[in-house]
Amino acid sequence: MIGNFTYCNPTKLYFGKGALEGLNSELPKYGKNVLLVYGGGSVKRNGIYDKVVAVLKANGKEIYEDAGVMPNPTIEKVKEGVERARAANADLILAVGGGSVCDYAKAVSVSVHCEEDIWEKYFVRFEDVSCKVVPVGCVLTMVGTGSEMNGGSVITNHEKKLKIGHVFGENVYPKFSVLDPEFTFTVPRYQMISGIYDIMSHILEQYFSGTDDNTSDYLSEGLLRSLIHSAEIAAEDPLDYEARSNIMWTATWALNTLIAKGKTTDWMVHKIGQAVGAYTDATHGMTLSAVSMPYYRLILPYGTPKFARYAVNVWGVDPANKTEEAVAYEGLKRMEAWMKKLGLVMNLTDLGATREMLDGMVESTLMNGGGYKVLSKEDVRAVLLASF
Repeated sequence: MIGNFTYCNPTKLYFGKGALEGLNSELPKYGKNVLLVYGGGSVKRNGIYDKVVAVLKANGKEIYEDAGVMPNPTIEKVKEGVERARAANADLILAVGGGSVCDYAKAVSVSVHCEEDIWEKYFVRFEDVSCKVVPVGCVLTMVGTGSEMNGGSVITNHEKKLKIGHVFGENVYPKFSVLDPEFTFTVPRYQMISGIYDIMSHILEQYFSGTDDNTSDYLSEGLLRSLIHSAEIAAEDPLDYEARSNIMWTATWALNTLIAKGKTTDWMVHKIGQAVGAYTDATHGMTLSAVSMPYYRLILPYGTPKFARYAVNVWGVDPANKTEEAVAYEGLKRMEAWMKKLGLVMNLTDLGATREMLDGMVESTLMNGGGYKVLSKEDVRAVLLASF
């Protein structure tokens, strides 16, 4: 039974080759001053920066820049961005990059007019936005997070050794996002594969919960099958447009809040992975892949029927003459083999984590209660130990 819910997603998408033309429809809706946000400079090397700037200038915009957004954006960088946005009197924040740049732009957008401590308000107390929000638009150059069509923003505080996400309300969602699959072609293979697993993890976090029959789980299974198929093609040929466009579209639907409606969700792989990221600054998707297998083996006995369904409907395991438990474990074996084939990181050591970080990572892991087992700190420790 699907529970009651209200659903609204206000983000307008422009998808496909030449989607950047959509900026010409959106930019006239906002004032003159645009804060252009991007990362380490790859958008300049691959020519996307020049294309975006040309459209902005053609629309008479005054461009102010905020460059250098890191893969795991920090609260210090957010505060810097707030000052830049204030100095520019920004009417629009345009994020050009991957999920981290989009997350960062949203964090800046809710902080420009905030008079409180933004870390405490948004990432400790998880309060709603009570001030004016600077609108955000996105031009996506890497897929994985789904940040282009949701209110999520994950920010790292190195001083406190915390990496925390806040899901803001619909008023913080990007007003529009440009998704041209060709803009993702120059992403390094490591980052592409990392993004692919981030997509898978988003779907699984919403899938492995609940015991009822609901439409969301059927949607999740279809998205997973599409992702698995397209990922194998893209891993062999990163310039395959069909595969990359399918992956891009799947990433958006994986976390635009649709498949979470009407059911509980888990998110403990993300919580543990974010604790790892707070200590190692490792690539997000790889922190998830490193802890996933130990986590799912831990909770499988508490949700065996769903794991067996996953094995059959996603991985094609034949259930004939097998126990439900055997089917469930076979699904995880096939998933693990697929992960290794893609070249995902399967242990924390390869991410720079050490045993000396263990206690801190355990304490930095925030707890959720929506999955098949509510973890204790000792459970988190066991998952992390098994991930080394």
